[in-house]
Amino acid sequence: MNNVSIATICWVRSNHEEEVLKSSLSQLAKLNLPVYITDGGSSESFVRYLRTFSNFTVLQARGLWPQVMNSVNGASSDGAKFIFYTEPDKLDFFSSHVAKMLQYPVNENTGIVLASRSSNGFSTFPSFQQITETAINQCCKEVIEEDVDYCYGPFLFSAQLIPFLNALDTNIGWGWRPFLFAIAHRSGFKIESLEGDFNCPADQRNDDKLERIYRMKQLTQNIQGLTLAATMDLPKTI
Repeated sequence: MNNVSIATICWVRSNHEEEVLKSSLSQLAKLNLPVYITDGGSSESFVRYLRTFSNFTVLQARGLWPQVMNSVNGASSDGAKFIFYTEPDKLDFFSSHVAKMLQYPVNENTGIVLASRSSNGFSTFPSFQQITETAINQCCKEVIEEDVDYCYGPFLFSAQLIPFLNALDTNIGWGWRPFLFAIAHRSGFKIESLEGDFNCPADQRNDDKLERIYRMKQLTQNIQGLTLAATMDLPKTI
């Protein structure tokens, strides 16, 4: 796809996370597209590693939403018409699927193109994560009227939607995603999906108490973002 930039975030807190992100981000770098990555407090050595990629612009901010907004604003600063947002730990997706997504046919009516898990892919994720993300998907379906998986992660979106993100405060967390999806729908853009057997990596299948509480927090943030988008007043044109 022409005229696309990539926005992502990172925060390395362990040696294992560092190895995972080095592997996945090295694959992302091979796309030779502009990548804007905002780090949330990793070691100086890891930040130096990021700067070794000539197509990476490394930014810094603390907090999930400030990181995301930093990267999105950076990705749009060079005039890209579409932004590809992704979490940084999608090694399999970057290695095997991202090229297909970036070749997805888009036009001026395209708002969102989601990478969506098939039922087989979804079934590989921890049971409690499946419960919370099923709830999120059902709520998104109620507002957006498209029965797809909204929670996997990577997606393309039109840069025309970025001004709406200014309505969000720093507490929105992961709720920024369904907020953007619902705003795109309400603004008359198309919501489309690219479905695949996107499986859960073996090292991300923990289902302990702390992980379940984290998923509850994500659920709360997603519903907050979705309800905000569903109830706010929108301009007639953007």
